[in-house]
Amino acid sequence: MSYKIVAFAAFVAACGPTASSTGDGGGSDVVGGMCAPGTSRCDGTRRLTCSDGRWQVAEQCANVCDDELGCVLCQPGTGTCSGNMSRMCRDDGMGYVDVYCDPLQGLTCDFEIGVCTGDCAPQNLGRNYIGCDYYPTVTGNEVDSAFEFAVAVSNTTSAVANVHIEGGALTAPRTLTVAPGDVAVERLPWVPQLKACNNEPGGQIECGSPQNLSALVAGGAYHLRSDRPVTVYQFNPLDYKLPGSGCRDGTAVAGCSYTNDASLLLPVNAMTGNYYVASYPAWPTRTGTIFPSFLTVTGTADGTQVTIAPSAATVAGGGLPAFQAGVAQTITLNAGDVAQLFSTAGDLTGSLVRADKPVQVVSGHYCTEIPHGTTACDHIEESMIPYEALGNRYLVTPPAVPPLPNGKVRVVRIIATEPNTTLQYDPPQGALATTLASAGDFTEVAGTVDSFLITASAKVLVVQYLEGQEAAGNIGDPAMAVAVPIGQYRTDYQFHAPQNYTSNYVDIVAPMGANVTLDGVAVTGFSPIGATGYGVVRQLLSPKPSGNYTITGDQPFGISVYGYGSWTSYFYPGGLDLSPIVVE
Repeated sequence: MSYKIVAFAAFVAACGPTASSTGDGGGSDVVGGMCAPGTSRCDGTRRLTCSDGRWQVAEQCANVCDDELGCVLCQPGTGTCSGNMSRMCRDDGMGYVDVYCDPLQGLTCDFEIGVCTGDCAPQNLGRNYIGCDYYPTVTGNEVDSAFEFAVAVSNTTSAVANVHIEGGALTAPRTLTVAPGDVAVERLPWVPQLKACNNEPGGQIECGSPQNLSALVAGGAYHLRSDRPVTVYQFNPLDYKLPGSGCRDGTAVAGCSYTNDASLLLPVNAMTGNYYVASYPAWPTRTGTIFPSFLTVTGTADGTQVTIAPSAATVAGGGLPAFQAGVAQTITLNAGDVAQLFSTAGDLTGSLVRADKPVQVVSGHYCTEIPHGTTACDHIEESMIPYEALGNRYLVTPPAVPPLPNGKVRVVRIIATEPNTTLQYDPPQGALATTLASAGDFTEVAGTVDSFLITASAKVLVVQYLEGQEAAGNIGDPAMAVAVPIGQYRTDYQFHAPQNYTSNYVDIVAPMGANVTLDGVAVTGFSPIGATGYGVVRQLLSPKPSGNYTITGDQPFGISVYGYGSWTSYFYPGGLDLSPIVVE
């Protein structure tokens, strides 16, 4: 208790009034010292602004004055400790949030400043794809259960990462260590209610139509924590062929999975409670069964109220009620709980998820042809970018395949988050709409090989889909990846490409003239994208034992990663920042 009292006293003292170092003791509306017009700063609890070259008192703050935020309730970066719990001032200074200083993440609560300390502390991680707290989540897939769900944990630091995984279908926690700059792949058991298809014919072919549909699964997600910042990818499933099987590239025979995809997972420190969803229409198969579109929500905190307004009707099942299109319903999730909604009636693209605490949203399709009628179907999934981190400017480029190194056909879909969103394209794209009337509306173009810039009047969600094996010049089947807003580009990435695929690529979109290096080797040959000032390189990745690659540049750039096997593929963004973007 004595430590808490000392910390609280220090906090109050730090936030209280102080004498001006440049003024007249605080008794006047004019404070001494010359200044630049339009600037502002704090003097104790007084907010000063510059007028006529001199500091003047603009406001007497009731609590705290912050140089960047002005008058606030508390000073960001401060708090009070109670054991391993920190009551930490929010980044906006307008309230407090309770943060558990998790020992499994290498955290302790510093009683002097009242906040968690360590590499994995929220203030040290920032908002991007690198973190210490993740929730890998199985999603519906007709793949034979002999193929395994897995996570790949890539260590971004120069120290060993100790990783702890629990929950899901595990009967006991697992621990693993990841060497600096290395990756560890951990195979995890399927969660039957979420996989939704659990026949066991021995790895010969997909298990078929879903045996169960929507489900609410308590503790259904895996909880992965690391004491060092890492990146995490989930593979649904990991392998596209069984060891010793007859599966061979380009030939559909026994032992091939045929239906794989992967997702770059977002850490809890980058999640919010607001998401728009991208999926794909329910697919009526040739046997008459309808394979469903899905959206999957995972809770990260107990007592989370999640309101879902789906764009298509969903089926009831596994503790979840049926949802009607456009009608919001609220459910409660605890940490690790998963709600998976299946729609056999339409397309869940444009659905809205709102929660009062951070949640993860992964959406996609059980198994679909893209476009419908182009063989063959494949599972698709992707982690959705929170609404706060979406932007209004995106560059999209077609992925390569070995026969088509300059890009192959794919589907591009643009989803509005605001009514009356206008869209412009460079170069022009006549097949895409220029106005989206309502939030959740979308426009799409299939079979395009164009690279182009999308500029919207408001935030949009942009998604690209690989087409089926029988599309022109194609190898691999459908996969799905969100496009990264230009405002979330970075100057450095560490990304992972699974080495059990026949070929892996990274697509690099960077300003023309930027200096980019991949594993220390200069990347050249950028092809310009219209008049945007950006260019693209599609780089076939050389195999390496770890599957980890490092790419850096002297200007912010974006990357996407994808790969191919026999009648299958995966596709995900290679990384991104997730800072809030404000569109004026």
